[in-house]
Amino acid sequence: MKQNIYDHAEFFRQYKKLRQAPYNFNNLLEQPALKSLLPNLTNLQMLDIGCGMGEFAYYCIENNAQHVTAIDVSKNMLAIAQHEHAHPNIDYYLQAIEDYHAEPNSFDCITSSLSLHYIKDFSAVVGKIASMLRPGSVFVFSVEHPIATARKTLEDNWLYDDSGNRSHYAIDNYHDEGLREQTWLVDGVVKYHRSITTIINTLIEHDLTIEKMLEPLPDSEASQKLPSLEKEYRRPSFLLIRARK
Repeated sequence: MKQNIYDHAEFFRQYKKLRQAPYNFNNLLEQPALKSLLPNLTNLQMLDIGCGMGEFAYYCIENNAQHVTAIDVSKNMLAIAQHEHAHPNIDYYLQAIEDYHAEPNSFDCITSSLSLHYIKDFSAVVGKIASMLRPGSVFVFSVEHPIATARKTLEDNWLYDDSGNRSHYAIDNYHDEGLREQTWLVDGVVKYHRSITTIINTLIEHDLTIEKMLEPLPDSEASQKLPSLEKEYRRPSFLLIRARK
C-alpha cells in the first residue's frame, strides 16, 4: 500500500471521474457486500484502513459507531475526505497501515475496502491487525479477487470471439504469487497477487476465525443500472471476508 498511485495527477483525475459516476462497481457491488458483513456498529471503536474519500468512515458514524480512525496514504483522497466527510468522531491520518501503530486491543472492528492487494507483506499486516483487535472483535475486508489478479498481464484478461463477444476469461500463474504491474488508468500500477489459500491460512495463522466469505453478485436492479455487471456471473471481481479474533 506504500505505492501512492492515488496522488498521481492523471490517475487521480480518472479515478475520481470513475468513482463520481452515478453507478459503478464500488457502489453497486463491493460496498453493499462489505456493509452486509459488518457487525452492529453501535458504540464501536473502529479503524478503517485505506479510507479513501471517507464515504465508508462517514457511513459507520451514521450507523452509530462511536469513533472511526481512518488512514490512507493519499493526500488527494484525504483532502476530499476531510472536506466532504468530516465529522467530530472521525480522525483522518495520512498513514500507511505498515507504519501505523496502536496499542493492542484498541479496536472493536477493523475494516479495509480494496486496499490490501497493495500490501507486499500481507502476513505482517494481518498480524498487526489481529493485535489491534479486541478479543471477540471482527476484521472485515475486501480485495480484488485472486482470479482477477493471477495473470501477469493484467490489462484485459477476457478473450473474445470473431464477433467481438466475450468468449472466456483467461487465468494463469495462479500459484505464482507476488507483484503484478498493470495498466489501470495509467501505466505502472503495482498490486500483489496471492491465492485464496494464502489469504485464508494467513488469517488462521494469526488466530482469526473465518466467519463468512462473499464473492458478490449483482442483483437485477444493479445490473439494470450498470449492464457491465453481468460479467460478474462469469468471473468475480471481489473477494470479501469477515474474520473474528
